[in-house]
Formats: sequence, structure tokens, C-alpha cells
Amino acid sequence: MTLNIVLVEPQIPQNTGNISRTCAVTGARLHLVGPMGFTVDDKKLRRAGLDYWHQLDITYYDSLDDFFARNRGAFFYFTTKGRRTYCEASYPDNCYLFFGREDAGLPEELLRQHPDSCLRIPMRPALRSLNLSNTVAIGVYEVLRQWSFPGLERQGQPRSFCWEDLPRDTNEEENS
Repeated sequence: MTLNIVLVEPQIPQNTGNISRTCAVTGARLHLVGPMGFTVDDKKLRRAGLDYWHQLDITYYDSLDDFFARNRGAFFYFTTKGRRTYCEASYPDNCYLFFGREDAGLPEELLRQHPDSCLRIPMRPALRSLNLSNTVAIGVYEVLRQWSFPGLERQGQPRSFCWEDLPRDTNEEENS
């Protein structure tokens, strides 16, 4: 299954670096639509993505027109202006999650053209928005949850002990 993350004109390199890391650990493809507020060799971008750059599948575009000329699929637009929540959508294979500039969001003309595909993350009314990298992570993991986390490890293993060697947790037994 393929998940695509589209950042439209990102402005803050640390956000894009964090999003790159999320894409690397989940296997999502990253699409960067310009113009961007930084260069891809920006130290802040690289630092936020750490050592995962070789694990990324990234495609660059000059504009939204360039992006739409080269891609087809189910498009979902994450925006504070959406009428539905991101949990109400059903995400098919090869879908694209769009996220806009940190200071302006997605172009409103794009939202007007696709009203049923505009999705919102619920938040308190008087506050503007979540951080872009947090918003992307929420969207990515909702899609992966619906898909049952394909290709991802569901259990971690500590270095200093083995889970199977421990006695059962009494709270776990009470909740069973």
C-alpha cells in the first residue's frame, strides 16, 4: 500500500525535516511542492530529518500545476477550514494527503474546488492551528491505522530484557 504526503510551499525547514522523518519511518512517499522557504540542503532541514534521508522517497515540483500534471489518485486536503474530520474519511491505497504553508495553509481556491475532500483535525475554537509536522503525523497514522499498519513493526523490544520473560501485568489481567 502506498501513502503520499504532499507539502505545498513549506516554509520552515525543521517542520519539513520532522515530516521527512515521519515519512521515512512509515514508508510514506514525500512530495515537496515549491516554491519553498528554504533550500533542500539547509542544515536545519537535514538535522531535523537526522540520518533517515537515504530512506526517503522524495519528489520535487515547481508548483501545484506541476504536481497535478504528474499525479493521479484520491486527494485529501488537511485544513483548519474543513467541514469533516480526518477520522470520517476512508483512505484508499495510493492516496495523497495535502498540507499547506505554515503561515497560510492550502490555497482557498483548491479547497473550494474540493469541498468534500477537505478534512479538519478538531481543536478548540479560539486557537489557530496545530504545528504542521504534528498535523502530518496525525494524518499519516490515521491512514496507517485504517490499513492495519502494513509493513510496520507492531511491537518493540527493549535492549536489557525480553518482554516474554516478565510476569504478566496485573492491570492487563484485570482488563482481559
